Formats: sequence, C-alpha cells, structure tokens
Amino acid sequence: MEPLEKILSAAIELFRQYGFKTITMDDIARRAGISKKTLYQHFANKNEVVSETVTWYKGKISGQCCSIMEESENAIEAMVRIMGTFDQINRQMNPLAMLELERYFPEAYKQFKDKLVETDVQNIMQNMQQGIDEGLYRSEIDPEFMARYRMEMSLLMYHPNLMINDRFDLITVGREVSELFLYGIMTAKGEKLYRKYKEQYFKQVSKI
Repeated sequence: MEPLEKILSAAIELFRQYGFKTITMDDIARRAGISKKTLYQHFANKNEVVSETVTWYKGKISGQCCSIMEESENAIEAMVRIMGTFDQINRQMNPLAMLELERYFPEAYKQFKDKLVETDVQNIMQNMQQGIDEGLYRSEIDPEFMARYRMEMSLLMYHPNLMINDRFDLITVGREVSELFLYGIMTAKGEKLYRKYKEQYFKQVSKI
C-alpha cells in the first residue's frame, strides 16, 4: 500500500472510531505505521488530512454504491444492498463524528455536503426513476425531492437527537429510517420484493 493510502486509511479508521476533534497528527502517523516526518511530507496540517480523508472515503463509498446499483436486478435490490453497506459503516462510526466534522472542520464538511448533492442525490434520483419505471415505486413521487429528503434524513441521524440513545444505536436507527422511507414510496409489488431481499441480504449481514 502506498504511503498516502496508508495515511488516509489510518486516518479514517481513527476519525470513525473516535471522532475528528481529539485525534492528533501523532495518532495518525502511529496508526499508519509511518514517521511524523513522512506524514508532514504529504500534509501540512490536520485540516488538510481531514479534508483529503473525508473526500477520499466519500468517493470510496459512493463508488461502492454505484457498483451495487449497476449489479442489482432492480431498484429494490439495489436499495437493500446499499442499506446493508451502511449497516457496516454505521457499526464502525462514532455517532458524534459528523457533528465534530461540521463544527470544527467546516470547509471539509461543506465539501462533503457538496459531494452528496453531486453524486449521492443523483444516484438516488436514478434509483427512484428506475423503481418507478419498474412499477416498484409509486408513480406520483418526485424523484429529486425524495432523493434530497433521503439524504437530509441520513445526515440528521449523525447529530445529537432523540433517536440516538441507550436503547437505539446508530445501526438500528439507520435501518429504521431507511425502511420507513422505502415503505413510503413502494408499491405492493415493491413491498413483496423488499421482504424477499431483506430476508436474503440482512441475514448475510448479521453473520459478518
């Protein structure tokens, strides 16, 4: 693995687990197995590390979701498989990480949100339209509005709120929010497929 990729991989592991505020350049160098001097050859400061790491990781996740959409038989299967992917992400995510990114690294957070609109919203719009064409989503839904609504709900989960507490962790909340969204847009045909894929893919995820 190239030094830059080692740094980015190490940094995202730390940021996901502990948040963005307390992690130092020393922590990142130690986790990456490199000297602090090598780290500073790639990045001038922590702000640069955060910005580059978030962009890199966001690109990886978006790429995975695009591949899932291309490989899936229909819009419902794509959504279920993507839900499983985010189950894995949320299992390793500190619930406060996104809030710390927004509060302490606003430029990196803005880049992150811009990428959401540029890639994720467009991908969900594509899934919405595909599902409508396949008769799996209700024909009267507005794909652009629903895609933006879905992304806003996703971001809301990572802020302190009544949903995340001792009883409901991030994985549970993420699954419930996704399922509620889907049941709001699916046709009866779509619901039948959803139950089939939920049984198939979520059982697989639970074994990991």
